[in-house]
Parts: sequence; structure tokens; C-alpha cells
Amino acid sequence: MSDLKKMYHTMQEDPFPAEMRLTLGESEMVFRKRTWTIDGEVKGLRYGENPDQPAALFEPVSGEIKVGGVVFRGPGIGLVSSLAEEHMLQSGKHPGKINLTDVDNGLNILQYLAAKPASVILKHNNPCGAAWSDSGLPEAFARAFAGDRIAAFGGTIVVNRALDLKTAELINAAYFEVVAAPNFAADALALLKTKKNLRILRIPGISELEKLSGRPFLDVKSLIDGGLIVQFSFENAVRDAAGFLPAEATAKDGTVYVARKPTAKEADDLLFAWAVEAGVTSNSVIFAKDGATVAIGTGEQDRVGCVDITIHKALTKYADQLCFEAHKISLYELALKAETDPEAAKALDAVKAAAARAKGGLPGSVLVSDGFFPFRDGVDLAVAQGVTAIAQPGGSIRDTEIIEAVNQATPQVAMVFTGQRSFKH
Repeated sequence: MSDLKKMYHTMQEDPFPAEMRLTLGESEMVFRKRTWTIDGEVKGLRYGENPDQPAALFEPVSGEIKVGGVVFRGPGIGLVSSLAEEHMLQSGKHPGKINLTDVDNGLNILQYLAAKPASVILKHNNPCGAAWSDSGLPEAFARAFAGDRIAAFGGTIVVNRALDLKTAELINAAYFEVVAAPNFAADALALLKTKKNLRILRIPGISELEKLSGRPFLDVKSLIDGGLIVQFSFENAVRDAAGFLPAEATAKDGTVYVARKPTAKEADDLLFAWAVEAGVTSNSVIFAKDGATVAIGTGEQDRVGCVDITIHKALTKYADQLCFEAHKISLYELALKAETDPEAAKALDAVKAAAARAKGGLPGSVLVSDGFFPFRDGVDLAVAQGVTAIAQPGGSIRDTEIIEAVNQATPQVAMVFTGQRSFKH
């Protein structure tokens, strides 16, 4: 067993060259392998997605890639690939591929949330909780963590404001692998460093993220036969409430169906959730309320099934939060005790009943969907949980039925179209 544990702490030997060049038509970009001198030793990435996969990080250092008159993001941006020793305020167990790609996806989301202090917690390259708040970073982090306390264990935190002492205190109350911020208050950094295995990354470019959000990068997917698919990266087209389109559709008989417009508060929550959606693996939906995610469903194969499983997640996470507050153990620990302890069984029933009465905290929330609803069943499921507004791409042949579903709700549910799909594969 000790040998198996050792593989997670062992650096993979890096066979990759120091330089890589990408030539695309008449354009060329030069990349340099990023290494760091830590504790007197030159190190690259710990390993790739798994401990037996060698990996390397390459930073663009010169040239540009230009396609169709568009210049892609390149040298000098100063985010993950530009991390130097002075940015690794504490290297912890030293980062591997997953640590850095989680940070990168957090930045992918935060580029659309610059208007307020925001926090994203990620696991397995998906957000498990996200929030923004006019009250400041501590509130944003606390609400992101509350979105999925269990999944956040060992996760990656990325924030878009200098990290203060109060937020550091909240972070230190749980276990995380990575925390990244544009800067750290001295007392906050000192406190975070007491967790010796925590990787602490200062990424100054986070302060400039919003400026990047209108410029794509070259998105590359490698195929198992060695081939490549290249595409322009996704760009969120909805940057403010005015960016949403009215949900309107015309039936074959000429009847025009029009959904209620969201209130200002609903629109703000939809805007927030649609920004988070940019970093969620499809097929996905997000429930959000008061500037925070309530539940995130990801990777499902059908739309109604995705809504259904996300409702289940909301109920489970809400019950776990109640359980932890009352009994200082997780819902799953209480369920195990309940098998042999009648009092624990009674407590478990009470927690589950309370979560069911509260519908997992979903009443008053909004829903965003990364793809259109092919049938009204997913909308009906969401409406039954107390959702008050929905944003989705639109464009289904059954849009009239989808709009009819929200119009038939009591009270009437709002709906808007985003005019774009947000799949992430």
C-alpha cells in the first residue's frame, strides 16, 4: 500500500523538448517549456492527468496565430502558462496537469464575472460551486463553498480579487489543494501557508481578465489517431442583461408565444449562471439564486435527465449542509450511523424531511441550460421546484411548447433566449 501511495508524490521524468513551434498557414507561434527551480531542483509538471503520464507546460513566447483576420491570444498575457517561481508563493506538493487546468477553467469562468468579487471552486475541471457578491470576497467564497461542501474537498479555489484575511480563515477551515488569486494580503498569505501542502498561486493577470474576454484562443483537441481538431474558443455573447433575447416563437398556425421577461434580480442571477456555464462540461444545467450556484448538473446525455439529476444533487447537498450544521458530520456519515443507531436514524429522517420541504433550496432560483430544451419535460421539472426564470439558447422546433410551459406556470415563470449554445466537450 505504501508503494501505491508513493506514486502520487513522485515526479514523472519529463521527456519533452524545451521548445515547441506551431505553424498554421502563414502564422507561427513559438512556445517555451515552463520549468521552475524549487528547493534547488529544476522541476516541470509533476505529471499529467494520471501519475504514469509524463506532461509538460508550454508558454507562448513569440509570434502569433492569425486565422480569418482574427489574432488569437498569445504571448504576454500572464496567466497559467506564465507562472514563474515568484508566483508560486507556496508550491505544496508541486502542481501537476490537473491542478493547472482546474485553475485555467476557473479563469475561463471569471473572465465573465469581473463586475463583482467572485469565487469559483473546481473539481475535475468543473465548478462545484461559484458565487459573486457585492458584499465582498468572503461572502462570495462562503456561498461558493456552501454550494457543494463535499465536492469542494481537495478542490481548487480561484478568486478575482486580492485575497484577504477573512477569506483565508474560511479557506483554512477546510481542505483544498490549490488557491489562486491576483494577490494576497500579507496576513492572509501567512495564514494560508500554515497548510504546508496547499499550492498558493499569485496570478497578477487575473486583474486583466475582462480585457481578454472578447478575444478567442485557439482551441485544440487531439484525436486518438494523432489527428487534431482546431476551433475558435467559446465566447460568451451575453455580457449584460440586455444581451438576453426575448423568448418568442411562432406556431404553424401563426400564433405567437411570448414569455415573461425576467425581473432585474432574475436577470442578474441568469447573467451570473450563464457566465459559470462557460466552464461546465455539457450536457449541463445550473440552478442559481442570489448570485450563487445552488446545484450544477454536468455530463448527462439527455436534457430532462440532466435537470432531474441536478434537482437530486440540490436535495442531497442541502440535506448535507443541514446535517453538518446540526451534527458536525456529513449526510453519508449520519446514514452509516443510522444503520445501527436508532437516534441517528431518527436524525437522518428529520434532515431528509427538512431538505424535501425546502426542495433543496431551489424555490426562488433561476435555471440556465447550455443547450435548448427539445421537449417541455425538463422545463416542467424545473418549474415544479419553484424556479422563477430560465435562460436557454432557443432554437428548438418545439420552442412554442417550451414557452407555453413557463406561461402556464403559476406564478408565471420568466424565460429568455441566449441566442448561442454553450457546449463544452
